Amino acid sequence: MTKILLQTTIPPVEDDWHIGRFSRLAAHLASLPGVEVTARDRAVPGGETDPVLGGLADSDFDQLWLFAVDVGDGLNGDECAAIGAFRARGGGLMITRDHMDLGSSVCTLGGVGDAHFFHSRNPDPDPERNTRDDAGTPDIDFPNYHSGANGDWQAIRPEGEVHPLLRDADGGVLNRLPAHPHEGGIGVPASEPDARVVASGTSRATGRPFNIAVAFAGQPDKPGRGVAQSTFHHFADYNWDPRDGCPSFVTEAPGDAIIRDPEAMRQTKQYVANLAAWLSAETA
Repeated sequence: MTKILLQTTIPPVEDDWHIGRFSRLAAHLASLPGVEVTARDRAVPGGETDPVLGGLADSDFDQLWLFAVDVGDGLNGDECAAIGAFRARGGGLMITRDHMDLGSSVCTLGGVGDAHFFHSRNPDPDPERNTRDDAGTPDIDFPNYHSGANGDWQAIRPEGEVHPLLRDADGGVLNRLPAHPHEGGIGVPASEPDARVVASGTSRATGRPFNIAVAFAGQPDKPGRGVAQSTFHHFADYNWDPRDGCPSFVTEAPGDAIIRDPEAMRQTKQYVANLAAWLSAETA
C-alpha cells in the first residue's frame, strides 16, 4: 500500500484554495490500485507547527503532495525540517505553487523547494526571466507564464530523454496538461545534481518556453524522489472541470476545452498515476 498525503499550506478557508478544491485529484489517486489517500489542510495557522507536517518523518506516509497556496507564511522551520527528514528516509515529494509569490514558503524547504522561483524570494537566476509574461491580470507580476485559460489544456513537451512521468500507458508520450493564465517559475537548483527538467510548455502570450516539471531522482543522503511542478492548477478541480467553481478572487474568464476534449483529461490522469508510481520507486 502506498500512502499519499495531499496537504495544503493554509488552514481551511472556504473562499480559498483549500484541500476540498483538489477532490477530483484525491478521488483519482484513491482509485489507483494499492494507493491510500489522506487529504487535509493545516490544522493550525501559519507560523505554528502543524501536527501532521511536523511529525511527517515518523509517519507511515510514503509521499507528500504539497500544494503551497499560501502568501509566504505556509511553512515554518520545524515543518521544513520534518519534510527534509521525510525525504531523507525515502519519502517522495511533489511540491507545487503558483504565480508571483504564491506559495513562497517552500523556499525554506531546500532541495525540491529550491527549484521554485518567486518574485520576491529565490528569483530565477536568469534575469531575462524576471519579467512579466501574462499581461491580462495587471495585479499579478512575474513569474506568470500564460499557458491558457483555466478550463483549457496546454501542449507540453519532454525535455531530454523521455522521463517516466511522461510515458503513456500505450508506450507513447504524454503531451497535454491543464492550462492556467499565470504559471509559476521552476528550474534546476545548482546544488542538486540529481535534478533535471523533464517537461516544458510555451506561453500563449509571448511564445516563451517555460518549465513545467523538474524531477529529482534521489541522492544517497536524501534517497526520496521529488518533483517540482510549476502550478497547483495542474491538479485543481477548477482546472479539471471549471464547472466546479473557484475562489471569488479568481477573475479570469475560464475556458472549457478540457471538458470538450476527453483525451486531455485522460492524459492528465495518466500523468497523476505516473507521479504516484515514480515517487515511490526505489532510486537506482
